[in-house]
Amino acid sequence: MPLPDDFSQGGVFAERLVRIYGAEIAASILEELAEDTEDTYWWNPLKSSSYSSNSGAIPGVPLPGMSHVLRIDKSFGLSRHPAVVDGAVYIQNASSVFAAWILGAQPGEEVLDLAAAPGSKTLVLAAAMSNQGRLAAVEPVKARFHRLRANLTRCGVSNVDLYQRDGRGVGRAVPDRFDRVLLDAPCSSESRMRWSQASTYQHWSLRKVKECQRKQRRLLRSAYAALKPGGVLVYSTCSFSPEENELVVDNLLKHTDAQLLPCLPAESLRALSCRTVPGLARWGKRQLSPGLEMSLRILPSSVWDGFYVARLGKPKRVSP
Repeated sequence: MPLPDDFSQGGVFAERLVRIYGAEIAASILEELAEDTEDTYWWNPLKSSSYSSNSGAIPGVPLPGMSHVLRIDKSFGLSRHPAVVDGAVYIQNASSVFAAWILGAQPGEEVLDLAAAPGSKTLVLAAAMSNQGRLAAVEPVKARFHRLRANLTRCGVSNVDLYQRDGRGVGRAVPDRFDRVLLDAPCSSESRMRWSQASTYQHWSLRKVKECQRKQRRLLRSAYAALKPGGVLVYSTCSFSPEENELVVDNLLKHTDAQLLPCLPAESLRALSCRTVPGLARWGKRQLSPGLEMSLRILPSSVWDGFYVARLGKPKRVSP
C-alpha cells in the first residue's frame, strides 16, 4: 500500500508497523487507513426520547458482542438526525465504547474519567451507572472542557462533577478515592490517520510519540494513585506505538503494585466483530513485564479504530 507523497515520515511509520505486527497485519492496517470507516452509533439509555433502536427511525446493524452499538452507512447523514441532536444517539467508534464498557462501572460507585473530553466515554460510564453514584470528569483545556459540559448536559447525564484541571495532579489530591478509573490518554492518534486527509498524519513523528509517552506515564501514575485498593483501572489509546501503550503500562507495573487483569473473558472476546492481538511481551531488545499479553490491541477495520486497552487492578491492603 503506497503512503501519501507528502507524509515525510511515512517510511518510518510503515516500518514500525511491521516491527509491531509483522508484514501481513501491517499491510492490512495501511490498507484500512486508506478507507473511509463506516459510522457507528450508540443508543443512549439515559435520554428519554421517542427514538428507539427498534423503531426503524435510524437504520443500523448491531455489532456482534456489542448490541448497543450499531453500524450505519455514511450516506445516511446521521449527524443531522434529530435523535443525535437530542442526545438520544451518540456517534462514536466501537473501540471508544469498548474501552469504557470494559471498565465495568456500576450504579452507586465513585468513578473517575481522567481525560474526559469530548465526553463520549464519560457518557457510556454514566449510562452503566444509571446516573447513580458519582462520576468525576477531568479536562484541562478550556474549550474542550466546555464542549464536554455541553455534550453531557445534552445527553442527560446528571451524576457528573466536572473539573477543569490537569489530570497529572489528581492522584496526589485525592489518593485511593475512586472505585474505578478510566484513562483514555491523549496520544499521537495514529489509528485516526486517513490518507485522504493530510491533517490527520502530517503531525506524526517519533518526537511526537515520545512527547505523548512522557505525559501518558504521569497521567497513568496519577490515575493509579486515585484508585481505591480493590479498584479497577482501564488505560487506552488510539495509537499503535508500543511507547504509548505497553511501555507506559510496563512503567507503572515496575514502580507500583498494579496488577494486570484480562480485558474480557475469552468467550466474550471471541463474540466481538473485531480482530484483536495480545499486547506485546517485548519491544526490540526489551523484555516487558509478565502478563502484558493480557492487554489488548484492536486492529482497525471498517467500524473499529485501532486501539490499545489494558485493564489493571490495585490489590486490597491487608491489615497488620
